[in-house]
Amino acid sequence: MTQHDRLLIIDFGSQVTQLIARRLRELNVYCEIHPYNKVDDAFLKSFAPKAVILSGGPDSVTRAGSPRAPEALWSFGVPVLGICYGQQTMMQQLGGLVENGHGTAEFGRAFVTPTTDKLSILDGWFADGREQVWMSHGDHVSKIAPGFLVYGTSPNAPFAVTADPARHFYAVQFHPEVHHTPKGAKLYENFVKLAGFTGDWTMGLYREQAIAAIRAQVGDKKVICALSGGVDSSVTAILIHEAIGDQLTCVFVDHGLLRLGEAEQVVAMFRDNYNLNLIHADESELFLGKLDGVSDPETKRKIIGGLFIDVFQKYANGIEGAEFLAQGTLYPDVIESVSFSGGPSVTIKSHHNVGGLPEKMGLKLVEPLRELFKDEVRALGRELGLPASFIGRHPFPGPGLAIRCPGEITVEKLDILRQADAVYIDQIRKHGLYDEIWQAFAAILPMKTVGVMGDGRTYDYALALRAVTSVDGMTADTYPFTHDFLGETMTRIINEVKGVNRVFYDITSKPPGTIELE
Repeated sequence: MTQHDRLLIIDFGSQVTQLIARRLRELNVYCEIHPYNKVDDAFLKSFAPKAVILSGGPDSVTRAGSPRAPEALWSFGVPVLGICYGQQTMMQQLGGLVENGHGTAEFGRAFVTPTTDKLSILDGWFADGREQVWMSHGDHVSKIAPGFLVYGTSPNAPFAVTADPARHFYAVQFHPEVHHTPKGAKLYENFVKLAGFTGDWTMGLYREQAIAAIRAQVGDKKVICALSGGVDSSVTAILIHEAIGDQLTCVFVDHGLLRLGEAEQVVAMFRDNYNLNLIHADESELFLGKLDGVSDPETKRKIIGGLFIDVFQKYANGIEGAEFLAQGTLYPDVIESVSFSGGPSVTIKSHHNVGGLPEKMGLKLVEPLRELFKDEVRALGRELGLPASFIGRHPFPGPGLAIRCPGEITVEKLDILRQADAVYIDQIRKHGLYDEIWQAFAAILPMKTVGVMGDGRTYDYALALRAVTSVDGMTADTYPFTHDFLGETMTRIINEVKGVNRVFYDITSKPPGTIELE
């Protein structure tokens, strides 16, 4: 979408660079993240940003060969904001000095106090004389570059806020993008305002442009889409259907691991409300047969992912003239595929998607959501008229209940899990808590326990309930249900779901745990 005013974020490897982009998108500013080693003078000229932000990073500018911003940036004539490492490389490159810690490192909450000089990007700050910020730095600026003044200090960062307003260069040692800097969003708002952004990045305009782009790419050819029933694939399908109508066929692979009534709900919504060409591929017997006796969670994921590709290809081969495959790729996926270091990362768990299908089937990709974050996908879904109850649904993993059933999967355990999960979610909705929670679900544990019901001995399954709050799924905290709620929910599950006699509530945060139980 090149006609928007664009802001460039140069990534030096911070764990929270994506949060910078999200804060800007919330201000209706279009931005892109690009790794520092891909941004040279030629790239800067071709991208033509209206402003540039330099992210934080783990390296030290005192190390020979450490990352730098392109030299052309300093004469490019647009506002630049440096954050943490971004501040330090700005100072170093423009004639200042950065030194190693020596007792001036700061990690965590700190407080910045203003100097007597006023700075436009700090408008709205310091109403109480100081502002809480989040610091994470070992090195520190010991000498600011010529032309810069100090506008804010903290106990261990005497140059916490510096700027050369004449050249529109601004630099902060803290991280305004994280929630622990309460007025960080205001700082970004001030920065984009002084850079002249008009807030032209809206989902209404994106919808129009995406539809035009899909029509231009696809022409009169056919597209197939793997529809999971999740928000990403559903918004992808509805957007493409609005663009090309009956040229789209969706394949909904029912692997027998969905929640209670979910397959029927997905089919009804898309066939009845949107009149889509939809193939309901009920392959539950195939999937459950291949999973019989399998306990290892990673093996389960690989079996499900491999079968999904085989089943999808089987049905797609029956669609004559299909040349394109639609995928719900999001912007975080794009960012992670071009990480600043290009280095390997630890595999925590495999992700279930349609990876490998385009090459295997000789199809070209249509990815209309690849510029969007998850919250923007939900906004686009609302723009497209998807029901609010559907848009706001909690995330559900591609492998479904397979990873909420640790140990061996059986039909009996899946039936118990579906019923218990339905009761749990009904309780959450009944108490008006659903929208406060990022994700909630029940899991059936690979154990049976002795219980007493009706003066008789029982030997039934134990369940774990999970509910977390999160901003982006990268970290999560346990939702603080009251004991009354948990007691009421336990009673309902044990009374209404045969085969359960014990209920636990999982209070593990992420990290150290993951959101899902496996």
